[in-house]
Amino acid sequence: MTKKMAVTEIQNLWTEYKKHNTVEYRNELILKYSYLVKRVVSRLAYISHSSNPSLDMEDLISYGILGLMDAIEKYDPSRNVKFETYAAFRIKGAIIDQLRKQDWVPRSLRTKTKQLSQAIDAIEKEMGRSASDQEIANTLGVSVEELRKTMVEMHSFAVVSLEEQLYDIAGSMATSSRYDDPERVVQVNELKAHLAKAIDELPERERMVISLYYFDELTLKEIGMVLGVSESRVSQLHTRALLKLKNKLNRIKSDLWEGGLA
Repeated sequence: MTKKMAVTEIQNLWTEYKKHNTVEYRNELILKYSYLVKRVVSRLAYISHSSNPSLDMEDLISYGILGLMDAIEKYDPSRNVKFETYAAFRIKGAIIDQLRKQDWVPRSLRTKTKQLSQAIDAIEKEMGRSASDQEIANTLGVSVEELRKTMVEMHSFAVVSLEEQLYDIAGSMATSSRYDDPERVVQVNELKAHLAKAIDELPERERMVISLYYFDELTLKEIGMVLGVSESRVSQLHTRALLKLKNKLNRIKSDLWEGGLA
């Protein structure tokens, strides 16, 4: 089947589903787009031998399927938004909502993450620049090797935690005022500018990992191939970058809230 025929087939399927709203057509759409769930799950959860065993991939996929079903039901093909983009957002949101209802992160890992985040923040406030692994390890009183092992363990938590933070901010902006309100537009643009600046201030390799992960949507393995490092090392770089961004986002959020965002 050519690409053009495939596109026509999916368009016809959407037309029939929206017209008749049958379980059969819905299930066909779920099958067509099930790859989106696997893609989102693989990007949210980097599983290594030392990672969090309580993060079950099958559970994440089932949560994601619920998000996909919700996206299919609510999607309006007449709007100028790609379904894949809309669905990925809904899938990720469904997974995060389910994880929030569970105590899926071991207390010891939460403690380590908090300590690591605070160490990074303290170093960067004192030095006025990005913290290195060696400086973070020295502050925590551990070896660089132990620090990097810990960063691999907390990768999924760091990814989901930042996503939660972004969802919370987006939710506050969506419910507190209209997006077309001039003041709201200014605040949203200000948030985007602060985030862009925070990313630009990351060290080159961390900035590249963030760019390849979020903008080019590459997997950790693919990023490793681009950078010429192992998937595990990409996981470490990504975790470190995410914790730095989360610290900066906390400060940004505080400033914007004081300025009347909430």
